[in-house]
Amino acid sequence: MTTPSATQVCMLDSGFAREVRTLLFQAYAPEPTYTYLFDAKRAGYERRLRVVIKEWVRQHFNFNLPAIGLLEQDRLVAVALIVPPQRRLGVADSWVWRLRMILGAGLRSTRRYLDYQGALSTWLPTDQVHVLPLLGIHPHFQGEQYANKLLQVVHDWCAEDPNTEGVVLNTSNPHAMLFLQGQGYQMLGEVAVGPVSEQVFFHPAPTSSQVLPT
Repeated sequence: MTTPSATQVCMLDSGFAREVRTLLFQAYAPEPTYTYLFDAKRAGYERRLRVVIKEWVRQHFNFNLPAIGLLEQDRLVAVALIVPPQRRLGVADSWVWRLRMILGAGLRSTRRYLDYQGALSTWLPTDQVHVLPLLGIHPHFQGEQYANKLLQVVHDWCAEDPNTEGVVLNTSNPHAMLFLQGQGYQMLGEVAVGPVSEQVFFHPAPTSSQVLPT
């Protein structure tokens, strides 16, 4: 069995967009926050979720924002999208993205999602943080070993910016919350998403364990 120590670390570009979309859809489809935002009780949930992930990934790469992947024998098994401090104008601020969201996911879901993103942004502790808007592990590779590897690689990359003051991400998964706290993340606050509580976490001043290949 392949171990995380044998994985290949790769800075992803738009050539990986399809694989990134597929992995993130599998990771987020069962998440309570997303089942509420895109109304899983109503027909078309998977289509609406695919639209938001497709359009987010498209704009992320169009903006030349960084994305880090872990590969096993050329198969993408984990991914993290990163928004650096210098690029705070994000995907959700793009009118092109908003129009595509309305056309593909509907006005109601788009409004919910924009309100959600706005609420998350109020918890940023400083302007000098790296934000992880989307990240996931392939279902066949779920486990803390791969999550550990992905976060450490992200921390290594973010630590190369001498002005970074930390990394921010969010989750509604209780297991993920415990895992993040074990990795040195601190809970900043929470966002109510209907009946769901989405927790915002912060890791101050990540340190590098190695130098990533260029």
